[in-house]
Order: sequence, then C-alpha cells, then structure tokens
Amino acid sequence: MYQIIFILSLTFLLFSCSSEQEKEELQTDGPEQLQAPQQRPKKGCRSCHVMNIDAPHDLPCITCHAGVDNVKEKDASHEGLIALPAHPDNMQSSCGPCHQTQVESAVHSLHFTLKNEINQVRTAFGAASELDSLTDIPVIESPQTILDLTDDLLRRRCLRCHPYSSGDRYPAVARGTGCAACHLKFYEGKLVSHSFLSTPDDSQCLQCHYGNWVGFDYYGRYEHDMNDEYRTPYTTRNDYFRPFGVEFHQLAPDVHQQKGLVCVDCHSGNQLMGKQEKGLSCASCHSKEKLQNETLPSNVSQKGDRYFLQSNNENRIHPIPLLDHPAHDTYAKEVSCQVCHAQWAFNDNKTHLLRSDIDDYDPFARLTVQGSSEIEKLLNNNLDFDADELPHGMTDKITREFRVGAWYKGLVTRRWESIPLGRDESGRLRVLRPLLDLHLSWIDEDEEVHFDAVQSGATQDGMVPYVPHTTGKAGIFYKERIDNFLRSEKISKE
Repeated sequence: MYQIIFILSLTFLLFSCSSEQEKEELQTDGPEQLQAPQQRPKKGCRSCHVMNIDAPHDLPCITCHAGVDNVKEKDASHEGLIALPAHPDNMQSSCGPCHQTQVESAVHSLHFTLKNEINQVRTAFGAASELDSLTDIPVIESPQTILDLTDDLLRRRCLRCHPYSSGDRYPAVARGTGCAACHLKFYEGKLVSHSFLSTPDDSQCLQCHYGNWVGFDYYGRYEHDMNDEYRTPYTTRNDYFRPFGVEFHQLAPDVHQQKGLVCVDCHSGNQLMGKQEKGLSCASCHSKEKLQNETLPSNVSQKGDRYFLQSNNENRIHPIPLLDHPAHDTYAKEVSCQVCHAQWAFNDNKTHLLRSDIDDYDPFARLTVQGSSEIEKLLNNNLDFDADELPHGMTDKITREFRVGAWYKGLVTRRWESIPLGRDESGRLRVLRPLLDLHLSWIDEDEEVHFDAVQSGATQDGMVPYVPHTTGKAGIFYKERIDNFLRSEKISKE
C-alpha cells in the first residue's frame, strides 16, 4: 500500500515539475516561434505566431506585414504578405507612415549607399566617375576590363554587409534587412524579438563591422589568417567556434570600450542614418578649447571646470579627461591622435582575389574557411566525393541572382603589431592600412587566364589613412614612433 502511495506521489511530483518547466520554456526570451496551443487566440496572426513586442509597435500585424488578419486558414491569411517589411524595397510603405523623416534620410545615408567604399575601390581600378549607390554597380556577366571584374567582385564577394542583404550565414552576423538590420535583434539568422531597439547596441554594429574592419578592433579582435595552419579551432566556452566566420586573436580593446562606452556614443543617429558623414572627433570631447568655444556634443555636459559624457550604455556618466600633455600642443596640427595612441592596427598585406570559373577545388582544400559562408559551403561540399555537387558559382548580394564563377580570397601576410604611418592629402601624419593593396585575377571555364594578379592603381601601394579604434595611452615611445617615420621619410626623398 505504501509503495503504491509513494509511486503515485512521485508521479504527481514529476508531472508538476514537468508542467512548471514547460511554462518556463514558453516564457523564455529566445527566438520567436509558433504559439503554444493553450495560448492561441482562435484566429488571426497571433493564433500562430507569438511575439515579444514593444508598446509603440504593438500594432495589428497587417499594419507592417500586410496579409489578411482575423482568418483561420494559413493560405488566406498570407495572401499579399510582406515577409520583410523593413527591407529597403518596402520600408517606405511599411516604416515610412510613422517614421517618414528617418526613412527618407536613411536611404541617402552612407550606411545605405556605401558610396565611399565602392567608389574608393572602383576608382583604384580605373573608374572615371563615381556612383551614387551600391545599387548602381553594373551587373557584369563576362568582364572585358579590370573595372568590369571589380564590379563583379563587389556585387558577388564583397557586398555582404549592407541593408539590402541579410548578412552572411554565420551566427553573429546573419541579421535583418533595411531598418531591421540595426533595430531588431537576430541570432543564428532568426528573429529574437519583435521588440524594436530605439538605440542599437554594439552587437548590432558588429553584425557588419566584424573581421579586420573598424569596429571589430574596438573590442580588441583581429581575425586569424584563413589557412588551416594559422587558425586555432581548439576549444571555446561560446556557442560556436566561429560566430563571425573566422576565429580571431583577442588583443587589447580600445580604452573607451574598456570604460563602457558603446559605438553610438560617438556615432550619432544623424551620422548613421543622415547626411552627416563623420562622428565625433577625439578633440570634440578631449580638447578644452573646443569644448569651451564650440557647441557641446549632445551627450556632453559641463559642471564647473569639468566635462562629462552620458553614455547610451545604461546612461552611465563618464568624466572626460582633457588634453594636458605638452605633446598635444606640439603635434596637434601635424599629427593625428592615433599616430601616438593606437595600440595596434590592421595590416593585411597583398590581398589576392581570384575569380575562378573552373570547378577545381583541390587547390583550396586548406582554405575552405574564407570568411564567406557561401564559398565555405561550396568548397566543403564539393571536396566531399560522397556529396551531390553544388553548382559552381555565387549569388549577387544585391539581387540574389546566381552566376557562374567563385571568388576566392588569400593574403600574403596578416599583421597587427607594426603601425604603418604616412601622409594624408593635407600632409598630416596618419595611421595607414593597405586597404587598396588588392590584386585581381580571373580564369574562365576554358582555363584561359584573362587577368593575372592585376594590382590596383591606388597610390602609396594601396595604403589608405584610417582611424584604428584601438586607443590607449601613448606611453613613452610616442615620439620615437614619429621620429622613426620622419627619418625614413627624409631618407626616401634623398
């Protein structure tokens, strides 16, 4: 008798625990999924789809997604459905009615057009005029000139980070399109929540600003070389070995990141979605003269003789150190801040990009990790003799159309420890990176080589001024860094 009572009690206890666990699982903030049956309304969108949504956007689903509400049948409810209302093709009609000013401004912003980036590369390979937007890049089936080949490179290999694309197929970078790219949370390519972010956090920024590009360096990350021998896929406590496509070295983060500042503290919405091209400069916050004589940045306040920045990171208040070292008076007009304060810099030398129309994969067996999930999938699959072969080609990252030919990438060296210096157009001393040290090749389906490692026509061997986000103390060798450059510059002129 006691055994029967014990078994019944244990069964009841297990059932109760299971029920509580099921309740907790239904209340998680994980990716949105189908509604549990007991939570479903009788009909309408939310009879199938559960959504975590913020109050201002708690509208009928058809407001943004169109379709038909208040019907039971799936096919009927999905008639006329807009799956991606925030995509640039739809955002004017979906987001515009409530956010007209922001939408009209955003479509002309540098984040949408990428005109600086594409024109910089195209000019280096002979373009005589500039394009207004990435969507204006010509579609090239069979390149006749090196510029044609460059346009194919841009459309099919490079342009994975822009609002028309949902990003690469890696967990930390697959995202939404258009407005959703910055204002909705995605993970593993799935929408985490319908709760819109009025202010994007850094994880949103890193969905595009990863790899060896400004933004990744802010967190002290330097992407490994892609060859098997130079990567370290050993172990990790994270969900994935390569959430950004390639493993990375963990170097010193920028001092501002260590203090808790986030990207949008310096890069305002007007810069990211408007016509303003630059964010705050170092002097905007740290020069007492500028703070006294110019309009204070909106997130900077003054109390007595001190200045404070209010961060978007939990509204934390940070005291701002002002420039007081005599070196700033000596070098301010001739030397940029990062010449002394950069702790390390991106220095990927001689980037080779090969378009191969031949389905020969053995030469790339050790380079299957390319920072491109599309190329990685193609190589891994077609190197497997037991797998059904995938067609040899890549998609256009704007139109999603498939074309023959795969773009492979390789570098001669990847380094961060040396910080290259040079002059910008005004003659000011700047940190440089070999951004345009590009070499393009193409071999067609008949194994005819049309272009063989054609180097860009950029000046200074493709070295371009940039601002490494690796700020730290200048240390005791800042002057030696400058003097070494001036000495080598003098020798080269003699």
